[in-house]
Amino acid sequence: MDRFRRRTALGLLVGGASAAALGSFDPVHGRPDDPPTRWPVPPVERENRAAGEAWWPERGGRAADDRRRQIQGYASTTSVAPGEVIDFHVAVNPGGRFRISVHRIGWYDGAGARTMLTSPALRGEPQPVPVADPDTGVLDCRWPVSWRLPVPHGWTSGLYQAVFTSAGGWRACTPFVVRDDRRPAALCVVLPVTTWQAYNQWPRDRRVGKSLYNGYRPDGRRDPALRARAVSFDRPYADAGLPTHFDRDEAAVRWLERNLYDVSYATSFDLHSGRLDPARYRGLVFCGHDEYWSAEMRRATEVGLDGGTSLAFLGANSVYWHVRVRPAAGGRPERIVECAKTLPDPGAGTGDPTLTWRDLDRPEQALLGVQYNGIVLTPQPLVVRGADNWVWSGTGVADGDRIPGVVAGEADGLHAALARPAGTTLSASPYPAQQGGRRLQSSHVYETARGAVVFASGTLGWTLALDRQGHRDPRIERATANVLNRMAGRRRGTFSPGS
Repeated sequence: MDRFRRRTALGLLVGGASAAALGSFDPVHGRPDDPPTRWPVPPVERENRAAGEAWWPERGGRAADDRRRQIQGYASTTSVAPGEVIDFHVAVNPGGRFRISVHRIGWYDGAGARTMLTSPALRGEPQPVPVADPDTGVLDCRWPVSWRLPVPHGWTSGLYQAVFTSAGGWRACTPFVVRDDRRPAALCVVLPVTTWQAYNQWPRDRRVGKSLYNGYRPDGRRDPALRARAVSFDRPYADAGLPTHFDRDEAAVRWLERNLYDVSYATSFDLHSGRLDPARYRGLVFCGHDEYWSAEMRRATEVGLDGGTSLAFLGANSVYWHVRVRPAAGGRPERIVECAKTLPDPGAGTGDPTLTWRDLDRPEQALLGVQYNGIVLTPQPLVVRGADNWVWSGTGVADGDRIPGVVAGEADGLHAALARPAGTTLSASPYPAQQGGRRLQSSHVYETARGAVVFASGTLGWTLALDRQGHRDPRIERATANVLNRMAGRRRGTFSPGS
């Protein structure tokens, strides 16, 4: 295969056991009516030609924790465009010198990240844990700015991590996204920052910390009755700063970039605010656990779908809780996420309570085709159904085949009593539920009259089967490539077993 064909082959599994198992794809072209010799190299592909290196969690180091809080920090915004400024607020205990390094997550020939820059030596001091708001439980740090970064114009859209390293070698981090507001890629990856913050128990100290799930009793035990009703982005993520379920998003990002997809990146707040216009893209990709959605997020997504923008939900339990988004006390937008989860909801206006979308008579199945139905006690095989559907093309599966370990974490299924779009059920996988008994997981796909595709994997184990060592499965990789290739408007390549 010549250099051009290698470069433009989406869905190509390059090397390793997966490639050997599946054979190789022919090119899958992105714009059939453009002469190939004119195609510019997409920015993310060009970025991945740079030399990468593993970022901190893979390189080792001493991870900060919420009891001693050796070093921790947060960013002033969840996303930023090149030329804009992002501030970092960092606490160091005991006070002393520290540095901030910024890393872009990607493929980079298997390295997984690239170091973009490192700050000069900075001075840090201990900072207080705030008192929780008595009405909402919000913990709002309001720490001073430690370092201000004007984002270089040459930085490629992507998922970034700012790593804070103290003079004593303690490390923590915080994620952010660099957007590309000028160039519409084929696909836009939407990172679920509202869900990351909902699960954030900072500080995980058995005393003060709160999330939208739990607070702490005097004996240090977690208690849902003491949960926050709102959470702030003006605080670190717990312990060393990796959000809950971040690994699922990271696995998808690395797989997308390994397979040369023309992608851009944004956050759920960008979808909420209108900075992300779905109409600019052929498809939106929701990689991981994307549970907390504002009315503005859902409205924008549904308008985009009506206009022909495809959707891929690679996780499970998506679009479950309705939330409100509020500014910080000082007026900075998109810093507070409110979700009371029960009535009364003191902040609710008419028709605006923060309950499940089902409670608002807008179940997620109406958008996804499936909806959340349980927590999976132990990983289970995904049992194939609808094997003649194009999603399974080239995977070699038949109905009833079992793909080990893919049904994990949380699962979606079909709710027979609720309306759903006409489509194809792609799996029917029994699993033991934490809620009791056995339930049935289902993946699903449907197409709209405008030709848009909506795919829902129905499991939090799907993205781990794309990139995590010991979990990768070539059948899941190929099925995902089939979905994204069609979303991106690319012609399907041929598949030659054993080549």
